[in-house]
Amino acid sequence: MIRIRAVQGGSFLLSQDRIAQVQEIFRHAFPVPDMDGYETRIPELLRDPIEQGYHSALLIAERTFGRVEGFALVIQFPQAQCAFLDFIAVHPDIHGSGIGGALYEATREHCQQMGAKGLYLEIDPDDPADSVDPGNLDQARKRVSFYEQYGVRVISGTDYALPVGDPPTTAYLLFDGLGETQTLPRAAARKAVDMILSRRFGHIADPTYRKRIVGSFRDDPVQFRPRLRARQEAPRQAVATKRLGQRFAMVLSPKHEIHHVRERGYFERPARVKAIDEVLGASGLFERIRPREHGDKAILAVHENDFVQFLRTVTSKLKDGRPFYPDTFPIRRPDKKPKRIPDQAGYYCIDTGTPLHRNAFIAARAASDAAVTAAEEILAGRRLAYAACRPPGHHAGANYFGGFCYFNNAAIAAQFLSAHGRTAILDIDFHHGNGTQDIFYERNDVLTVSVHGDPDYEYPFFSGFANETGTGAGAGFNVNFPLPPKTDDARYLRTFRRALDSVRAFQPDILIVCLGFDILRGDPTGSFVLTPGIFRTLGEQLMQTRLPVLVVQEGGYNVRNIKRGSLEFFHGCAKGLNG
Repeated sequence: MIRIRAVQGGSFLLSQDRIAQVQEIFRHAFPVPDMDGYETRIPELLRDPIEQGYHSALLIAERTFGRVEGFALVIQFPQAQCAFLDFIAVHPDIHGSGIGGALYEATREHCQQMGAKGLYLEIDPDDPADSVDPGNLDQARKRVSFYEQYGVRVISGTDYALPVGDPPTTAYLLFDGLGETQTLPRAAARKAVDMILSRRFGHIADPTYRKRIVGSFRDDPVQFRPRLRARQEAPRQAVATKRLGQRFAMVLSPKHEIHHVRERGYFERPARVKAIDEVLGASGLFERIRPREHGDKAILAVHENDFVQFLRTVTSKLKDGRPFYPDTFPIRRPDKKPKRIPDQAGYYCIDTGTPLHRNAFIAARAASDAAVTAAEEILAGRRLAYAACRPPGHHAGANYFGGFCYFNNAAIAAQFLSAHGRTAILDIDFHHGNGTQDIFYERNDVLTVSVHGDPDYEYPFFSGFANETGTGAGAGFNVNFPLPPKTDDARYLRTFRRALDSVRAFQPDILIVCLGFDILRGDPTGSFVLTPGIFRTLGEQLMQTRLPVLVVQEGGYNVRNIKRGSLEFFHGCAKGLNG
């Protein structure tokens, strides 16, 4: 299965492996001396549109497991409402697979979505009178024929093919009306060509050359050369849709269902995720992704080995249907850890409300797999990925569990992503994520920000105060916004905007959002009086940061609130992304 994604501008965060594959395809496709080293600039082009004078987008076609089959690099000129196809290439091992066509169709769709009224591109001349390399004539004709099937036309009657540079190069300019028009006004063409020559090719096209080329566009409308195959069937003018992957990713492990503590008052139930799956699956916003197994490596990058092995061992010895609740909590003395494994439960736990269950370890590891899989989707260019984790995780620390949490899914994902860029975590669950705070409290490469119920009144009681700001290298990189009971929509939104300001000041490459529906009125574990509609605003404002967003599910125990809140939140995300 081939999927095509667009990565652009401030949302740039792509795995080094995919960048390396794109660069290797580039080197094979464009081995000419004047292209030497250009591929190394691709990350820079995506990151810094102001420096370049234009916006760049990288469209990547890939198969399962991240094998890149082709790419297109597109330049956008918003001032001229046009785009320029800089490069398009497929893997050298691919022949006749249709990937080139799929990439070009996705490019047209992307340009149309970005508001472009036309797409320009260059090819080597297919006429011996204009070519500086007769050996390219046959290939040039094939390219013209390829593009003409999409309604693309070769512009004629201008000096655009005038050689430039040393050694001299020349090209024909083609125009794609993107299904909106079959004519090209002279004024629009002149503005577009001036931008292409000055901003993309300014290193070889001096002002005198540019003035001559732009001035040579005299016809109004601009004239096109007759198609190579005048009698061929009518070209496809309309822009194909759904070539470009637009939906959010939702990663959900079915193993969450085996963790079911059937006791009165235990709110963390399978019905929570089933409700999410039911409403979001029908929303049309998501592509379902199966979680990939990652073993213990990602977990052990965050959690201490002794703690992980304790959970694995003790849960495997429990009988099904008979959860075990810790009941003894000694003051921690590393040299006095209880010898019997069951007695260690209180040593590794922070409360009496989180039982050890036969399937807890299996489900918790599957939840961490979902979080890492969603992180991989972000590294593949996805703008939003949602890990519908169960059990939740933000109360779990490096060497303890509690608050229905066993492994810290968000922290595991943040640790995984921090190797690729600056990572911020924004926790909007009702309860403070004490485990996440503890894990990163002495680090400055991961920012932790939390908006939550005041711990003077709410669980976990001992963590989440405003004066907890980090220590050592992490001083100033932990920010808490505790809010009192009965907090309403207006007050919460004011505080949320302050939290977003903290995130923006950090200038992260990616944002992880710990999502809790327990902030809504009527949740059995919360005391805010927020309405479901607030989630639409939260989602919209999060996506307006233009950061790739990884959402990790935490709390929320009122099923009706979960259904309404999840729909509002992700519809808000879609609006913020497209707004």
